[in-house]
Amino acid sequence: MKRAIVLGAGGFIGSHLVRRLKDEGYWVRGVDLKRPEFSPSAADDFVVADLRESASWESILDVPFAEAYQLAADMGGAGYIFTGENDSHVMHNSAMINLHMADFGVRRKVGKVFYSSSACMYPAYNQEDPKNPKCGEATAYPAAPDSEYGWEKLFSERLYLAFSRNHGLNVRVARFHNIFGPEGTWQGGREKAPAALCRKVAEQTDGGEIEIWGDGEQTRSFLYIDECIEAVRRLMKSEFPGPVNIGSEEMVTINQMAAMIMEIAGKNLGIKHVPGPTGVRGRNSDNALIRAKLGWEPAFRLQQGLARTYRWIEQQVDAAKVAKAKAELVVADTNSYQQSPSADRLAS
Repeated sequence: MKRAIVLGAGGFIGSHLVRRLKDEGYWVRGVDLKRPEFSPSAADDFVVADLRESASWESILDVPFAEAYQLAADMGGAGYIFTGENDSHVMHNSAMINLHMADFGVRRKVGKVFYSSSACMYPAYNQEDPKNPKCGEATAYPAAPDSEYGWEKLFSERLYLAFSRNHGLNVRVARFHNIFGPEGTWQGGREKAPAALCRKVAEQTDGGEIEIWGDGEQTRSFLYIDECIEAVRRLMKSEFPGPVNIGSEEMVTINQMAAMIMEIAGKNLGIKHVPGPTGVRGRNSDNALIRAKLGWEPAFRLQQGLARTYRWIEQQVDAAKVAKAKAELVVADTNSYQQSPSADRLAS
């Protein structure tokens, strides 16, 4: 039985990847600062550890691993990445994790190391036209990412490829383009656009209104989680190191995606455009290289993935409403009891 270790196994993509590896017969160790939020981990062994600390790596790589999947990062949606308030944390925390992974990957002779980079490393100057962004792998230089998150991703790509050249580390590097689906973060400020819009639509009654940052004409493509995991597994089984895009070429505006979700929900809602961080004007995966090297392209249309994701988020929203109502009832009952005369006072 092959052993695999998934770093970031408490997160959205990591938890789905653990399930896939288990389905394929791997023994899997998951590692993260926290366990998965929405369902128990499928990992054979789950270690809660801080991957910024070298001592953590000494203990989690105590046995030989055929494969390591490095997905751990300090990240979030536009509200976390583009405000500038979290830049030092994003760069420091993620860089420390990747420096340790590269170093210990060589020292502990890990068979293959997968690194999840991001489309955020592409130059902002190639993504100013929302109708014609350029995100082919060869367009990465001259480098000019639009965020410190993107700069760290670019640095770490080069880190792993340098360790491959100089120390023989067997690496695979993929650039993720907006992965979404059930069991992803859907509230709190770190959620991505599909989850945020699904939540906003689920919270509104028919005839209501949702807010969208900017004019909503910025374009993106979004890849359903199952498609992402399939592409990752194909890359790891191949001899191609990357970097390679893993994403969808079905580009939509944020307004168009909001309309799709409203249709899925059966709600007619207005849109209020408000100031907020939006990132680049246009981004879309260019899948020419991954088609050529791995013969892969997504099978799911965006509408299908959004339908599954919306139903799951709708359940979360409904459950949160019930929990809030119960909590308010308990508070009301407590206040009512405290304000009423006690039996002892009545008796006296």
